[in-house]
Amino acid sequence: MATTMRTVGLLSPGEMGHTIGGVLHANGVRVLTHLGGRSGRTRTLAEQAGMEDTASLDDLVREADALLCVLVPARAGAVAAEVAAALRRTSADLLYVDCNAISPGTVRAIGDEILAAGGRFADAGIVGPPPRKPGTTRFYASGPGAAEFAGLRQAGLDVRVIGDEIGQASGLKMCYAALTKGLLALGTELLVAARLMGLDEVLREEQRESIPDVLAWLERTLPTMPPKAHRWVGEMEEIAATFGELGMTPDILTGAADVYRFVAETPPGKESPETRDPSRGLEGVVAALAAALGEPVPAGGRPGAD
Repeated sequence: MATTMRTVGLLSPGEMGHTIGGVLHANGVRVLTHLGGRSGRTRTLAEQAGMEDTASLDDLVREADALLCVLVPARAGAVAAEVAAALRRTSADLLYVDCNAISPGTVRAIGDEILAAGGRFADAGIVGPPPRKPGTTRFYASGPGAAEFAGLRQAGLDVRVIGDEIGQASGLKMCYAALTKGLLALGTELLVAARLMGLDEVLREEQRESIPDVLAWLERTLPTMPPKAHRWVGEMEEIAATFGELGMTPDILTGAADVYRFVAETPPGKESPETRDPSRGLEGVVAALAAALGEPVPAGGRPGAD
């Protein structure tokens, strides 16, 4: 392997994180994590990916050449502070790669904290699904440690360096996700609204005639969204903050956060990616979300159907 990073730490091995860990492990990298206080599901995912649990965060920081942080956005700052404290305690030589969906302002503050603690830092924005298949997932990177992080190309990650400033990679991620997840939130809301008004069938017919590509995208993406909605609330809020910092309205994305907050509290939103019903397509998810707002969903289909 050309990369000098023989040991990589990863926090935390959730849906995205454990898949990244599995790619690195399959390419000969020793992958470490720290599972203190983590759920049984997370522990199972880490084991499936071939990741090793360390006794403490200090041990993880001390043993890893690089530490990739992949968390819900709300946890990014607190975990970075814990890692910075561990860096000060151990004087470890560590590259910290923040892969979270956070605003440029948030990642710059995290970068300053890690650098002040003696670590090295790269800003990374992940575009695409968990990398189960080659060619599906990109890691856009910027900042002083971006070129070093790019060494993991030899270990199966598609790392693309786009600049030397902290915040550039996160800014790209914010703009990209504003379209994909923002559009999905809008599509979810309008489809549920049509269902509640008894207009879902005629709306679907019009969409199929006039915007078939958009409808096909919704049919492909919306059914898998509910178990991930709780993670996307914070991501939409970070995008809103990004736009607000630039003098533009944050309200479009705070509304998207509200949609995902609602979805997360419904029965489909409380499933995990492993337990969701794969036979529940677009219409089934929309029906379940409408039911959460009070619409009965009879066994035969939509209300009023023959």
